[in-house]
Amino acid sequence: MQAYEKVSLARAAGRPTALAYIHGVFDDFFELHGDRFFGDDPALVCGIAELNGLSVTVIGLEKGGSTQEKISRNFGSANPEGYRKALRAMKQAEKFHRPVVCLVDTAGAYCGIGAEERGQGSAIAANLVAMMGLKTPVISIMIGEGGSGGAIALAAANEVWILENAYYAVISPEGAASIIWKDAGKVKEACEALQLTAADLARLGIVERVFAEKGDVFAALREALGQALPGYLALPAEKLTEQRYEKFRKVGRSEL
Repeated sequence: MQAYEKVSLARAAGRPTALAYIHGVFDDFFELHGDRFFGDDPALVCGIAELNGLSVTVIGLEKGGSTQEKISRNFGSANPEGYRKALRAMKQAEKFHRPVVCLVDTAGAYCGIGAEERGQGSAIAANLVAMMGLKTPVISIMIGEGGSGGAIALAAANEVWILENAYYAVISPEGAASIIWKDAGKVKEACEALQLTAADLARLGIVERVFAEKGDVFAALREALGQALPGYLALPAEKLTEQRYEKFRKVGRSEL
């Protein structure tokens, strides 16, 4: 399957959103609201849940299902208050040594005037800095679109996982086509050049695991998280952050 087809599947109508995964993988989800600075962002949901009796902080970029829900959630493109809400939840998780699971599905962070006025860039940067030093385990899962800084802001994790029909890229294919070829119509060529598919990302060492979308994906993720998180929780904080640091230091290394 070509890269463009994978991108189309990641964007397909009816694809399960973050809330579907939250309720399908975890138990007893209790949602938290607000960033304590500006307000609440419906494009980003976060809260506390249970996984096999283990308390977990779950953060997800939520696109919504119906047209009205998509509009109310800004199609999963978070504002700065969304990323600040996520950071508040992660800091709370660190305080109580709860692992953090991030579910990423966004074309990118919202780039409206209001978002820029309220510090979109600094909010994303603050998340990256905080996540690299977070003294509790973090696993991020690409469940649909993984677009640009909006996705990266929730993906500075000990492990990054991806579903087989999701993608993860530094820029949207349309944006890349507009910059490289000055033609947004060359989106198929951009998809190939970005090497954004799950297979590409696994080969490049960007993601640790790829999950097939046949069968019960919720059950597969529940089992995988149940196996991975206890091991990370057992690590001393210094080892945990060192592992995360080394993971990203290896990205882009050449053996030449």
